[in-house]
Amino acid sequence: MATQPPETDAEGQSDVERRNADVCNVVGAVEAVGSKWTLVVLNDLREGEKRFNELKRSTGASSYTLSRVLEDLEDDGFIDNRKELESPVASYYTLTEKGSELCPVFDALDEWGADWLE
Repeated sequence: MATQPPETDAEGQSDVERRNADVCNVVGAVEAVGSKWTLVVLNDLREGEKRFNELKRSTGASSYTLSRVLEDLEDDGFIDNRKELESPVASYYTLTEKGSELCPVFDALDEWGADWLE
């Protein structure tokens, strides 16, 4: 038995694509910040600028994991990395405007988790 291709509109969108259009932003947002360590680091930086070792201590991440997550967050525009080249050499990490815009989302997730997670 042959299957029919999904019907498309004038713009080439199927019924399923139209129904799921609103979900795409949610899925994209979760994919951008949805890993455990990404969320932990972003949430930790809500307190303000931190050095690498401060983040390592406060998040409990290994050096390798933290380095990888910070690099990804910087590449994606969620954090800035300010390097101080004078002795002692240090890297300081802070949220960008894009990263700071997640603060209300963290607040809402925290409230939801308090209400619904045991």
